Amino acid sequence: MPEVSVIINCYNGEKYLKETIESVYKQTFNDWEIILWDDASTDNTEQIAKSFDNKLKYYKGEKGSSLGQVRNWALEKASGDYIAILDQDDIWMPEKLELQLPLFYRNPSVGLVFSDAIDFYEEKNYSVNHFANLGLNPPRGYIFRYLFRIDRYPISMPTAVFRRKALDGLSEWFDTRYNYAEEYDLFLRIAYSWECDYIDKPMAIHRIHESSSTFLFYKKIPMELESILEKIQKNYPSVIYNYKKEIRINKRIINFQYGKAFLKEGKINEARRRFFKSMPYYKSFYMLIASFLINKNKQKK
Repeated sequence: MPEVSVIINCYNGEKYLKETIESVYKQTFNDWEIILWDDASTDNTEQIAKSFDNKLKYYKGEKGSSLGQVRNWALEKASGDYIAILDQDDIWMPEKLELQLPLFYRNPSVGLVFSDAIDFYEEKNYSVNHFANLGLNPPRGYIFRYLFRIDRYPISMPTAVFRRKALDGLSEWFDTRYNYAEEYDLFLRIAYSWECDYIDKPMAIHRIHESSSTFLFYKKIPMELESILEKIQKNYPSVIYNYKKEIRINKRIINFQYGKAFLKEGKINEARRRFFKSMPYYKSFYMLIASFLINKNKQKK
């Protein structure tokens, strides 16, 4: 059996899929399989997938399921001791697996290894290192407290590798209720019980473009983050008492995100209410911008 199972979920991915798959075949570590789950594509996805050898196992499902659900179906087909997830438009650096796997070998308490990434903004033809862009320098070890703060969430999914035992120790893999923040939910639950480690250089290129869900569903993200934080507190009651500061900050961040969403919808009063709830966290500069945008929307009416 291969040591690493690479999960690729795809829907109408013909534009980038060949390059994405080839980045796995170019790995300097070659004991892997690809589980490619096609979510009922209507383009040439199937032909592209089947043009590769039997290291790529192709499955086609029915359209309409959440991303979490189709990722779970692909996971059921995986046989590796380690699981890596690569989206249909992202790319791995050739040494990714070779550099990340030894971090698991050295420490059996490590359940997740990630790395820096290059965030590529396609329309602007602009790229930046993920950690530098966020102003973050993530720690190693038990990093649940660090990850629990939404504004310090640093993990780029195409860089992540999971120990299969860590995934199987959870009550569920991906939560099928979530479409846009399901990764954060999984990272939190892994980090609660396992150590994490990372490679401090980019091991993947993550494409960010206007068709990304983060641009299309700006209001769904704070809704899902709010649900995830409630779920974590329910499943791990000690969080309520041990992470009071982080909970307060998270609520303010979510209110700010809701405020931006309501502002885009033209719901000025609701936007103002949410922005004011976020004030203890966001400084006067951000509130000045919010106030300006609200007044500008009023003038248009």
